[in-house]
Amino acid sequence: MEKGKPLLSIRKLRKVFKTREGEIEALGNVSFNVHPGEFVSIVGPSGCGKTTVLKIVAGLITKSSGEIEVDEKQFDPTREVGFVFQTASLLQWRKVLDNVLLPIEILKSDRGSMEKKAKELLELVGLRDFMDSYPNELSGGMQQRVSIARALIHDPKLLLMDEPFGALDAITRERMNLELLRIWTESRKTVIFVTHDINEALFLSDRVIVLSARPSVMVQALDIHLPRPRTLEVRALTEFGNYFLQIYNSLELKE
Repeated sequence: MEKGKPLLSIRKLRKVFKTREGEIEALGNVSFNVHPGEFVSIVGPSGCGKTTVLKIVAGLITKSSGEIEVDEKQFDPTREVGFVFQTASLLQWRKVLDNVLLPIEILKSDRGSMEKKAKELLELVGLRDFMDSYPNELSGGMQQRVSIARALIHDPKLLLMDEPFGALDAITRERMNLELLRIWTESRKTVIFVTHDINEALFLSDRVIVLSARPSVMVQALDIHLPRPRTLEVRALTEFGNYFLQIYNSLELKE
């Protein structure tokens, strides 16, 4: 992938949480760029601050210091960011179509003009026939596909995904990885994806950011030169195994 100006720039990001027991420094000094259309994964030991990075970018929590810019300017995360959480977090009393349209209502945009786009997104994630269903009528994987459509409805520049498939069984997770690659290929959104799974990160990504144990710093930014479109067979390639060892060896595995 050719890289021009970055879409997202994170510079010297630091986060300290204040607790009753004292201060906890989650992020020590994290800096990296993400370019338009790139699929970037963040891996690192549990508790190193991977999710914290996403939440700061999304404006859900404040940074202690550092700079975040999108398109070389300060940005409004409410409109520029879509967020897919670890669980689908759908409103159980709203039908699938209404769940997808929820951000439009929050942003006080015209719902009527956006219904066509919502249906197109449900088509993209393979759920057009389920738009009148309720969340409890869907499987876990289907619910996460609804949450992906919901995150894309306001056409964000950045799609942030926080271990969205972690709660799924292994077979469904593999299917969702393939589905996500298809959606990403068609939408060409810029994605930052958090995972504990090195294999998942390698399979999905153009680049993998490795964070150290808390207080975290970036210890590696590894470009992944594996062929696209990707199938599960790519994991059998020698190059895949070599990338895995590079990331594994760079991780501070002490929790």
